Amino acid sequence: MYKRKRIVIALGGNALGNTLPEQMTAVKTTAKALCDLIEEGHQVVVVHGNGPQVGMINNAMAALSREDADQPNTPLSVCVAMSQAYIGYDLQNALREELRKRGFMRTPVVTVITQVRVDEEDPAFSNPSKPIGRFLTKEEADHQSQAYGHIMKEDAGRGYRRVVASPKPAEIVEKDAISSLVDANKIVICCGGGGIPVILDNDHLRGASAVIDKDFASCLLAKELDADMLIILTAVEKVAVNFGKENETWLDDLTVSEAKKYVEEGQFAAGSMLPKVQAAIDFAASGTGRTALITLLEKAKDGIQGKTGTKIHL
Repeated sequence: MYKRKRIVIALGGNALGNTLPEQMTAVKTTAKALCDLIEEGHQVVVVHGNGPQVGMINNAMAALSREDADQPNTPLSVCVAMSQAYIGYDLQNALREELRKRGFMRTPVVTVITQVRVDEEDPAFSNPSKPIGRFLTKEEADHQSQAYGHIMKEDAGRGYRRVVASPKPAEIVEKDAISSLVDANKIVICCGGGGIPVILDNDHLRGASAVIDKDFASCLLAKELDADMLIILTAVEKVAVNFGKENETWLDDLTVSEAKKYVEEGQFAAGSMLPKVQAAIDFAASGTGRTALITLLEKAKDGIQGKTGTKIHL
């Protein structure tokens, strides 16, 4: 029997392009895939990455501070906020346009600028490892370190880059507003780039120099919204073990325990497939009837119907 599902979708970077013109084109393709699910009656909540976009914004703001001594350096948390609005603007308009082409005259799509609280004691803050921004010379890196207190690391002979922490999300600050919008059948875009990282300081939320993995944020959001499915869209149709080897095997269906075993074996690359599988395991293990799916953007509809993708469940 057909069942309408509440689905949180985590869009990979390939869904948005790398430049302003690329994004304008990419969101049209992305909107078609998302509207396939909306047209079938599913409740869709969209989370997206922001790697190229926040890097572009960070570089632009850094250039401004170098050119104008009166302009202070822009915190990374503010750059994330800018990226959420910029991406949401393009994505919600693309969704609205595609829905109208399909005969939906009421197109309630909204972007929520979302803060995600992280724990100040998260061990990730003791070992910043996520590179952001452009490659710099030693002299530029030393200046950035002295002027702004940034942690700079040499990157495989290609130059120096700023590194920041990647803590786990602890709380979605705007979760009540997001939940109300979803309950009212709005199409919500939120937690962009994993959310604006903030730390609770008494009653004040202060921005943190960090990047939150959007797959972990999507998992937390899906649990908070009591979603039926978490779909993580990436650059491959299915998850593989022994990837790139002669005995490479593509996986269709995994239990949580099977997926955990593969993680323990080191089958998935850190910073690539590993966080996606870990987020999928976390969500699938969080309640009976919850399913995670990892697949290509254009295969999302087929994945829900069980035709492709890697499904993870209890």
